[in-house]
Amino acid sequence: MSSILTNNSAMVALQTMKQINKNMGQVQSQISTGMKVATAKDNAAVWAIAKVMETDQTAFKTIQSNLNVADATVSVARNGAEQITNILKEMKELAIGGANDAADHVKIETDILAKKAQITSIINASQLNGVNLLKTNPVAGETSYNVLGSLDRTNGTVATAPGNITVASANFEGGLDLTSVAAITDRATALTAIGTIEALVDIAIVGAANLGSAGKRISDQAEFIGKLSDSLKAGMGALVDADMEEASARLQALQVQQQLATQSLSIANQQPQNILALFR
Repeated sequence: MSSILTNNSAMVALQTMKQINKNMGQVQSQISTGMKVATAKDNAAVWAIAKVMETDQTAFKTIQSNLNVADATVSVARNGAEQITNILKEMKELAIGGANDAADHVKIETDILAKKAQITSIINASQLNGVNLLKTNPVAGETSYNVLGSLDRTNGTVATAPGNITVASANFEGGLDLTSVAAITDRATALTAIGTIEALVDIAIVGAANLGSAGKRISDQAEFIGKLSDSLKAGMGALVDADMEEASARLQALQVQQQLATQSLSIANQQPQNILALFR
């Protein structure tokens, strides 16, 4: 039955064209934004997962920056500790030189006093941004230096647990008692000073080694966080990024479909005119 009021063919062709135009809009959006899931409307589940990954990725970038600063802070203290160790070795050599009745004990004592002052200066100067790990309290009121190393997310929850890295103070300010090194005035006092300085050297070596271990841990964690951030970014891309080759091929196919749908609609709209032939 033909009708001049209802053109079923035209309605089908029109619905087909609307769907093609809708698909074209989606593909053009993918090409212009580079994303197949740009909003929650596109795919709510994937969008939600990608957003959580995005917040973690940006957080890890900030954590990595903080770890790099912490690494520099520990390196300053470690370099200071290593320098102090070398100066104490020089003091020991001076004391050994004084274990001789013919030595110039006055000159040796003068050199040792200068090196004591240099050690004190290094302890006070080995700080970065107000953090000095050679002092008793590297941060005001604290005996250690803490830095956020990671944010650990438990499966199935949105809560994160902080993973902190704690660096204990080497405490050269309190542990290296330079006043315990007696003044060298003769061979006997020089021999006494040798034993005292050896104990200080051991303290300095242990402190420098501990700072070295802490610095290695921080630098390793910074490297890991950087790789983790890159992995999260790649994961987000796999979820929301558009396949540009596929989108390009899809767009060309839709353009052909659109032309065919337009022609089909034109043919369907001409069908009622054929009824006029029945009345001629």
